[in-house]
Amino acid sequence: MTAPHILVVDDEPDIRGLVCEILEDEGFVVSVASDGSEARQVRIDKRPDLVLLDIWMPDVDGITLLKEWRGDETMNAPVIIMSGHGTVETAVEATRLGAYDFLEKPLSLAKLLLTVRHALDDSRLRRENQSLRRHVHSPTQPLGHSDVMEALRRQAEKVAGSEARVLICGEPGVGRQLLARYIHQNSPRKAGPFVELGVASITAENAARELFGEEVGGKVHYGRLEQAHGGTLYLNEVVDMDLNTQGRLFSALQSQGVVRVGGASQIGIDVRVMASTQKDIQEAVAKGHFREDLYYALNVVPVTVPPLREHAADIPQLLAYYLDYFANNEGLGQRRFSAAAQDRLRQHTWPGNVRELKNLVQRLLILGSGEEILLDEVMHCLGGAPVADLALASGMASGFDQPLRAAREQFERAYLEHHLRETRGNITLLAKVAGMERTHLYRKMKALGVNPKDDAI
Repeated sequence: MTAPHILVVDDEPDIRGLVCEILEDEGFVVSVASDGSEARQVRIDKRPDLVLLDIWMPDVDGITLLKEWRGDETMNAPVIIMSGHGTVETAVEATRLGAYDFLEKPLSLAKLLLTVRHALDDSRLRRENQSLRRHVHSPTQPLGHSDVMEALRRQAEKVAGSEARVLICGEPGVGRQLLARYIHQNSPRKAGPFVELGVASITAENAARELFGEEVGGKVHYGRLEQAHGGTLYLNEVVDMDLNTQGRLFSALQSQGVVRVGGASQIGIDVRVMASTQKDIQEAVAKGHFREDLYYALNVVPVTVPPLREHAADIPQLLAYYLDYFANNEGLGQRRFSAAAQDRLRQHTWPGNVRELKNLVQRLLILGSGEEILLDEVMHCLGGAPVADLALASGMASGFDQPLRAAREQFERAYLEHHLRETRGNITLLAKVAGMERTHLYRKMKALGVNPKDDAI
């Protein structure tokens, strides 16, 4: 893990030198700037984790810089204001503009170090909380007690201890992203960020900006590689990456640095990359669709997530997990599967894997009634009966007890989820099937809570 990087901005050489020396003795990486102009450039070039900023400087004051940086992505780095002429009004203004704290000169070095550590800890916790909020209700590890899943977890834990890049393969819906997150959480980088990029969801024109970042008019957009600095970058469906971006990614991995779009200098990065695909990547290499050098760079440790049909013994546990999941997190009623229904589900081939099982449980809870889920209901779901027919055939009247708008939304959600499985998450294909323009389709899915990139299970 890379030590935190601190930028010290002060026009007094003695103070810069003293603070720099103290911080370096504590193990921090330190950059310095003597005025606002240098501070702007260092923030663009070096991406500090924290800024110590003097108020009074020859070219521009610290409050003006804070106003410039407010709302900027780089404001994610906490700023501690330093001043020898501070007033209560100045301190209040600095805090209002986003400063973490205000220190008066002459500096107490003990208080300085304590404030720096608190600011860095607070910044780290905010990042972790953001990540946890996104995945608070998701499983934290691949589910199942079968020999197959126990072996997968053991392999993941062994891989987690290294810095090697990982290529995760597996069918749609098996849980590739969940495995990547599990490896990260068991690695020495677990305190760092886990950043995801769904390659299939971005255009070739936007890929470079999303991955490597951009500099425009003195402002910086951090790409995913920089956002993952000190942690892990997970590239989902990496085979869909265009060849030009593949070449730039290979260069970035080799040099451990990126050049932002519109930028001139290389920015160092400390990132572990994990990639995944549901496609045959070796076939893509053979056909010239995927660079051979990048394939070998990513495929240091290959891991394959098994399809659900290869660990059918875990189906009862998965069914029980998702029954509780939807009851606790979406307020759907508590139900249980009958023995006959479970037996039938163990025999199902599950082309959509765990994602299909999760969706099936949700559909049965939404449309069904009664404490027990019977074989009849399961058979209609697996047979692909229309939603209305399914409700009638299995006595699920709950769909007809609600207002028309709610019933329509219920049908639309089930319709989109069904065709997302059928198209394996291909939005272009789904738009053609649904007869909708892509932008309208995205809005519809967002309104209904349908996540086209849901590979977290």
